[in-house]
Amino acid sequence: MIPLDIWSDPICPWCYIGKTQLGRALESRPDHPFEIRWHPFQLNPDMPPEGMARQEYLSLKFGGDQGVLDAYAPVVQAAEEAGLKLDLPAITRTPNTLDAHRLIHWAGLEGRQGAVVSGLFRAYFCEGRDIGDREVLLDLAAQSGLLRDLIARLLDTDADAQMIREADRAARSRGIQSVPFFMLDQQYAVSGAQPTELWHSVIDDLTGTPG
Repeated sequence: MIPLDIWSDPICPWCYIGKTQLGRALESRPDHPFEIRWHPFQLNPDMPPEGMARQEYLSLKFGGDQGVLDAYAPVVQAAEEAGLKLDLPAITRTPNTLDAHRLIHWAGLEGRQGAVVSGLFRAYFCEGRDIGDREVLLDLAAQSGLLRDLIARLLDTDADAQMIREADRAARSRGIQSVPFFMLDQQYAVSGAQPTELWHSVIDDLTGTPG
């Protein structure tokens, strides 16, 4: 298998779009050679642990209503083209994603990263749930096949929190400044949400399948 490393944040809309487009390529090419590995990158590493009211966050980041509209118009268009039905008005809080990244890491130990990442994206962008909330994370963990009681005990500690912070800093030190960021076979890098057709071409080249 060829490692496909992905740096993302579950509150990044472009990451959700990029995952969806990659996922479609993988579904249509079931013989793909990729081993998908998800890595942490926090868009807001200095976010308070309790998160922030969504409108306050957007105003601070984009400078008012027009700035928000300008920033999210291409997101909405790209999501629609990808067939995603985002419910952005339902989002009331922007969370600190440290615990969400811890959950993704623990899911990786059980071979369930993909399910947890999908669940986090869907919960945040389609259901407006606060994925910084302990109970929400526990629900998503259980739905993804993880042991709820075990994850509860882990969340009640600082287990792997420092590792996540260090992994985030390591990503930035290697030049990753925005996500999603993809690294194929630890050699070839591409940034941004890539179209399904690009992934089709990559898979076909790797497997020797005529395009």
